Amino acid sequence: MNVLMFTNTYLPIVGGVSESVQRLKCQLQRVGHRVLVVAPRLEGQPEHEADVVRVVALQQFNGSDFSLPVPIPGQLYDAIEAFEPDIVHSHHPFLLGDTAARAAETYGLPLIFTHHTLYEHYTHYVPGDSSRMQRFAVALATQYTWLCDEVIAPSESIRDLLVSRAANPDINVVPSGVEMQRFRQGDPEHWRRMLQIPAEATVFGHVGRLAREKNLEFLAAAVCGALVSHPRAWWLVVGEGDARSAMAKTAERLAVSDRVVFTGRLQGQALIDAYHSMDVFAFASHSETQGMVIAEAMATGLPVVALDAAGVREVVDDGRNGRLLSQANSDAFAAALGECADPDRRAAFEREALITAASYDEARCAQRCLRVYRLAIARGGPFTHADDGGWERVRSRLGAEWHMLRHRGRLLRHLVQGEWREERPSWWPGGDSEREPKLPSE
Repeated sequence: MNVLMFTNTYLPIVGGVSESVQRLKCQLQRVGHRVLVVAPRLEGQPEHEADVVRVVALQQFNGSDFSLPVPIPGQLYDAIEAFEPDIVHSHHPFLLGDTAARAAETYGLPLIFTHHTLYEHYTHYVPGDSSRMQRFAVALATQYTWLCDEVIAPSESIRDLLVSRAANPDINVVPSGVEMQRFRQGDPEHWRRMLQIPAEATVFGHVGRLAREKNLEFLAAAVCGALVSHPRAWWLVVGEGDARSAMAKTAERLAVSDRVVFTGRLQGQALIDAYHSMDVFAFASHSETQGMVIAEAMATGLPVVALDAAGVREVVDDGRNGRLLSQANSDAFAAALGECADPDRRAAFEREALITAASYDEARCAQRCLRVYRLAIARGGPFTHADDGGWERVRSRLGAEWHMLRHRGRLLRHLVQGEWREERPSWWPGGDSEREPKLPSE
């Protein structure tokens, strides 16, 4: 199968969506499928990428870590036609996601969309952030699902959320995978030696972008509070972002900054070794759809302390592989960290964490994604227009543009008029909104 993927974030960006796309691509290629990724042009990107097409992009949009692709669809058609895709997989509902929808419409290909992100938590990166902008983000992603043949949700709670928002009901739950075998092999002493953390210290850990939407001010207060209660404990923070300074100030205020260390971004074996340096993983984000770093942490045997949130509650089973707290109480969170670090309970937590992580093995997740692809192809019959004559291709492209303009025009009109309601679009030509969402069988 030839899979054409579109993503707004990719190498060298470190983040959940970028990692998910890379891992899925590698797993599909490993079992013999061809993958072509369309991604933004980024500073520091690999010099040679035989299976990636880069488009022009504005770097570090509005001070964030993200780029803003400026897709010019005409520049991609030669590459797409040479690749001869069987299916289009979009990883965003805007920018290159729009280009994915145009490509699918132009060539009559099935379109798959993975709803990786709760976009309403990211509107602070856009000038004029407001409640209306948050509603627009929800509406944009929800309405985009109706352009697609199949939708992938990374977790059951995101599937349920999409159903409640009247998204396209053809929803499949497929988590982003973790390479279990690789994450099991790490050096627990490497970063402790490098950072001069005492061998006998308990190390609380966190991995991720240090960004505003990750609830890091609360996390810093909770973990630093635990450091006050546990004088021999340290906090190892892996990641970079604009929330780092506020986290450091919290450590200074509580007089524990000498036991808080920031490594910056890590990848590959360095990241895996960092996980193995930790004793308990701390996570407080409410903006995740899956929380891939939680699965990574559990793949290294770490118990996890987290707040109950979409995408997290499917992984953290309270009292079995960690603690899942229903309320954002920093004292309770600190106490839970101490509980999970208790040597008498740690072995049981580790055993259950490894069992949980096994269900997120990326080879198994890629196979579930392939079943979604085959389902979409089987439903639609013959798709490709790639062999049509020149005029037919031009007509298909014009039709795709008109389709996208109508879709965006309706969305904007309803939002401006305050008429957005979470219901199936009346203009949708088919489908049954009462159908049950699907979970691909193992």
